[in-house]
Amino acid sequence: MIRVLTYKEIDRGEWSRLVQTSATGTWFQTPEAFEFFESMPELFAPYAIGVVSKPKSDLGLNNEETLRGVCVGYVTVERNPIKQYFTRRAIVIGGPALADDATDEEVTALLEAVKTKTRHLQSLNSALHETTHQSACMQAFKQPEDLSPIAVEQQYASQKHAALTKNTKNIFYCYEPIYIETRNFNDYSRWKGTFEKAGFEYKRHLNFHVDCTDKEKMWERLSETRRRQIRKVTNEGVSELRNEGVSEQDVREWYEILSELYRTKVKTPLWPVEFFLEFYRQKRGVYLLQKHNGKVIGGIMCPIFENRCIYEWYICGMDAEYKESHPSVMATWAAMEYANTHGIARFDVMGAGEPDVPYGVRDFKAEFGGQLVEHGRFVCVRKPILYKIGTLAVKMMKG
Repeated sequence: MIRVLTYKEIDRGEWSRLVQTSATGTWFQTPEAFEFFESMPELFAPYAIGVVSKPKSDLGLNNEETLRGVCVGYVTVERNPIKQYFTRRAIVIGGPALADDATDEEVTALLEAVKTKTRHLQSLNSALHETTHQSACMQAFKQPEDLSPIAVEQQYASQKHAALTKNTKNIFYCYEPIYIETRNFNDYSRWKGTFEKAGFEYKRHLNFHVDCTDKEKMWERLSETRRRQIRKVTNEGVSELRNEGVSEQDVREWYEILSELYRTKVKTPLWPVEFFLEFYRQKRGVYLLQKHNGKVIGGIMCPIFENRCIYEWYICGMDAEYKESHPSVMATWAAMEYANTHGIARFDVMGAGEPDVPYGVRDFKAEFGGQLVEHGRFVCVRKPILYKIGTLAVKMMKG
């Protein structure tokens, strides 16, 4: 028997155990990742869905339920209702965490639950009943009999503001996502047919996994160009900040470099600075930043998944301004060194584009000696016309 659970129903210990032991487990499917997304309701409507199974033993007796799969994702949030209408999407970073022997039935149940729950967003993790600004204000305001007219007006204004603020945060609950996308960091090939039967089309997408267990071999796998650059910069003594030495101001300076990169080259939306500050404040991973004469010139933001993996979530560097310091190269190497020093097996660059499509970022990442893998993405399109419009808009943005 298979049963679907929402966030509050999933046993946290079982959740952590499944993600840690699953071959498809990533930091992005942990309770900690869900809590990180949940802490920013102005940006994310997160969801966590699990499936438990109660199999029968050979004697026909029911065993205890066990957690067989978890899917942590989020629906993107925009304060502007028009922008939200055209850009809403449900993203599952890394792909769901599945028991290594999860059955097709269990995976199907999880995927169907994700489709259902994201269609009816009010049923995700907690019920929200406000449907309009007017009804929110009406429900929030009750006029006490013993207040003067001026006091009543002041209280009404205060309660109206509180109700509208709460309602504005939850505007996204009005809309079903245009599509659901799992961005896989591990191998889901055994369940590929199950995903497709559930309405998730496979999209080819590449990635690099860098083995960080042996520093000597890690160094040897670098291209000669990267080795030469790293040796040169290391000898020059460009200072490096580990997480314990990074300040909020350092993060803000690094974000300015990142936002300029996204504005001029990446040309896709970037989270506001609060997202990156919350990652720092909540200690969800590490910032590895480079400074030159006291100025932040580049760095990388990395979640860490136990001793299994460190992720290149965001990276940037002032490569044009500080050509001899190679900040993007040093940021990448810093993450690899950090992994090796702290007993973390793998460095995941979190994507290298589509195969057979020229991509300069993939060429850059290829020089760090990682294994090129294709774990792809699964996409379930719910609003085909809006999906096509959005795809075209992204292509236009990138020129």
